[in-house]
Amino acid sequence: MARGFPGWMTIPSYQDLATGRRWHFFFAWLLALNGLLYVVNLLAGRHLRDFLPSPRELRSIPASIWSHARLRFPKGDEALHYNVLQKLAYLTVIIALPILVLAGLTMSPAIDAAFPWLVSLFGGRQSARAIHFILAWGLVGFVVVHVVMVLVSGVVNNMISMITGRYAIEEESHEA
Repeated sequence: MARGFPGWMTIPSYQDLATGRRWHFFFAWLLALNGLLYVVNLLAGRHLRDFLPSPRELRSIPASIWSHARLRFPKGDEALHYNVLQKLAYLTVIIALPILVLAGLTMSPAIDAAFPWLVSLFGGRQSARAIHFILAWGLVGFVVVHVVMVLVSGVVNNMISMITGRYAIEEESHEA
């Protein structure tokens, strides 16, 4: 029987819907708890404002996209702060993750019985399923782009900064 993904790419590697759902719930709750801890840390440290772009930054979106497309990354003091694309990407994930979780919960009959307003909020189970699917693929896309950008912008420096909190700043060259 043809499959969408090879067995080595799936959990479980054999076709078993019940086991697949258990793995899905395990990783979903792991993701949800990780996201909750992240947001609590953001709020406790008052770092949420670090993800809110200023109007000037919003006007710089086309230039930032062009710089990233050419693989030109910030240097000097500019490298110490999130650029507008990073701010918008992280802010989108911070907003989308709770919606993703709620849409997933809305598909459960047990949750529907306890919280019937969730079904109404999403316009029915099918709408919740579509929203959950779209946001899940958006999250996968975010992770893929995130990993690619870490790799192309300097994997060693990025990994060291993730582990130690120290980031080696490459100074801007001032050419005449």
